[in-house]
Amino acid sequence: MIECPECAGGITTPSDVMTGEIVPCAHCGAELEVTETTPLALAAAPEVQEDWGE
Repeated sequence: MIECPECAGGITTPSDVMTGEIVPCAHCGAELEVTETTPLALAAAPEVQEDWGE
């Protein structure tokens, strides 16, 4: 279990989680990106922005 960087709630991740995977926080709803697997580290996932065909 790891602590959510947004609300400090506990987040349980699968044992086979990979770097770059998005994990939701069940407490606050934040989408978090796995930045490292050893040791496990999470950060706020980047917002997806519109491309508008550019």
